[in-house]
Amino acid sequence: MTKKEQSGFAQLASKSSLYPQEKLMAIKKNKNSFLIGLPNEISLQEKRITLTPDSVALLVNNGHEVWVETKAGEGSKFTDKLYSEAGAKIIYTPEEVYKADVILKIEPPTIEEIDLMKNGKILISAIQLGNQTPDYIKALNKKNITALAFEFIQDKVGGMPIIRAMSEIAGNTVMSIASEYLSCANGGKGIILGGITGVPPAKVVIIGAGTVGEYAGRAAIGLGAEIQIFDNHIYKLRRIKQTLGHQLYTSTIDTVTLAESLKDADVVIGALRAEKGRARHVVSEEMVAEMKEDSLIIDLSIDQGGCVATSELTSLKKPTFRRYGVIHYCVPNVASRVAHTATTALSNIFTPTILRAAEEGGVEEMIFAHHWFMNGVYTFKGGLTNEHIARKFGMKHKDLALLMAARF
Repeated sequence: MTKKEQSGFAQLASKSSLYPQEKLMAIKKNKNSFLIGLPNEISLQEKRITLTPDSVALLVNNGHEVWVETKAGEGSKFTDKLYSEAGAKIIYTPEEVYKADVILKIEPPTIEEIDLMKNGKILISAIQLGNQTPDYIKALNKKNITALAFEFIQDKVGGMPIIRAMSEIAGNTVMSIASEYLSCANGGKGIILGGITGVPPAKVVIIGAGTVGEYAGRAAIGLGAEIQIFDNHIYKLRRIKQTLGHQLYTSTIDTVTLAESLKDADVVIGALRAEKGRARHVVSEEMVAEMKEDSLIIDLSIDQGGCVATSELTSLKKPTFRRYGVIHYCVPNVASRVAHTATTALSNIFTPTILRAAEEGGVEEMIFAHHWFMNGVYTFKGGLTNEHIARKFGMKHKDLALLMAARF
């Protein structure tokens, strides 16, 4: 072969047309397909994301488009590569990802993030009412955003699936947190929860007999701790005794009885569910002052204002502080400590909901077709629609049920 022939062959071989080129499979879309954006959570302690790569693949195969901001899944141990292989588009700036039609995230967006959203689009996230201000609502209304708080969304039987899932995780996780901070290594009392032969177990007081209290109680019993559960709903106390299948101390929240129990408690878990947007302070500052040195309070109601008067919001980087010699752990999103599990649980709930909304013809149609989904809406196209939020902030609101009647 001559040099000229070799040169010609080399040029021909170098052309990319000789090699198979990767090409994304065309996704069949329909008129009700969603463009969903998953932004990176900017809160330093938030590690969760709303959808797993497997869920993204399912949504993409059903005609939806998913944008994932780069590194958004790393806190939950899901890489950009996994999302890309699932069919998501990796986005490299928040300015771009917030152009999506539906923003699906964990933490409520900041006002700066709301400004990046397109006018009239959909936001689904937590609201964390105890930490919000009227400016947040005004920013959403200015952009005519329809916003749903996932902690308000119910299922068909009146339960709150996301609250239930995160509560199960919090209840399971809280006893491992208690073990950490009872340890001498963290300045605690230097005791174990279950005790050993000849040494009595730790005394755990659980305030709230809901899902968190149930799973915390289950974990504490499994470790051998002595537990007492307080709640003002007799049916909840009866249910938790039956569910745990254990003879345990239960009581209504009587100030004198609770104060006496707290004096001897090694661990106090605040697990009261918020009523009308805010948890009540059932443990006063005086009660805390009477507690034993180095005892531990874990206030899981802190994202709604807390149920202990001395509680203050903390973070995963600095989770504790002391008041009257008592250790306080007041991190609002305990589920973020086990972000992979929490993300999977959230994804299992969001994915079928998104698919159902597409079948209904869109998010707005889903809102007006299903009362359980409508309960999550707190702003709708520029107006506040949640009565409890309106009362908290002294703002006017529109009744979404009346809007529905007018619509039909």
